[in-house]
Amino acid sequence: MDAKSLTFSFASSGTAEADAAAKRLAQRYGQIPHDRADIVVALGGDGFLLQTLRETMSTGKRVYGMNRGTVGFLMNEYREGALPERLAAAVPETIRPLEMMTVDDTGTSREALAINEVSLLRQSYQAARLRISVDGKVRLDELICDGVMVATPAGSTAYNLSAHGPILPLDAPLLALTPVSPFRPRRWRGALLPKTAVVRFDILEEQKRPVNAVADHTEVKSVVSVEVRESAVHTATLLFDPGHSWSERILAEQFKY
Repeated sequence: MDAKSLTFSFASSGTAEADAAAKRLAQRYGQIPHDRADIVVALGGDGFLLQTLRETMSTGKRVYGMNRGTVGFLMNEYREGALPERLAAAVPETIRPLEMMTVDDTGTSREALAINEVSLLRQSYQAARLRISVDGKVRLDELICDGVMVATPAGSTAYNLSAHGPILPLDAPLLALTPVSPFRPRRWRGALLPKTAVVRFDILEEQKRPVNAVADHTEVKSVVSVEVRESAVHTATLLFDPGHSWSERILAEQFKY
């Protein structure tokens, strides 16, 4: 990328700190609408970056995050100087979201995209009771748990990691299937699946043990079945500073104690 010709759109998460940063950067480097900018610079935390990625999904826009929030695993360090040169040298990482297809207890079907994970969570004091199939074959007849998720490599350091799931390099051709507080089978810790896998969850005793399905921030209540697969058509592109790439962050995260 030619640093001198780059155009920017600065997007703020809405906090006072992010708004002030966006104003200063726009005055210094110019501001044009998202749809005409070469790079969208997201100022906030990881949640706002994911929102920006969803808004620019499959448009070909590159998104560069700078941390002006509380959580910034996906974000680059905030610095205002020499931004065009910094972005010209940035390393792109292309990610594919998950497609979630649900049917609820009224028979209504819905679809949603998830960059981080698709999770199923119990709706009441009763533990969820699920059957799990992969590519049309039942792999677990019954899982009793608080929840379960399918996480992308990009999402493997988020909710998945908190649930003791594995961290996946961004270029790993894998998905993480991770339970949340499994009760039966108690020792089941999940599975690594090829990214081509189609995962189906059937809710058992859906009236007695209601379950909600969540694709990032899209929630569907009282589902009876959920299918999850990696999208074959949608993509998003993240930019990282050299030497502070996603792969480096993944390695560093695994050696924290």
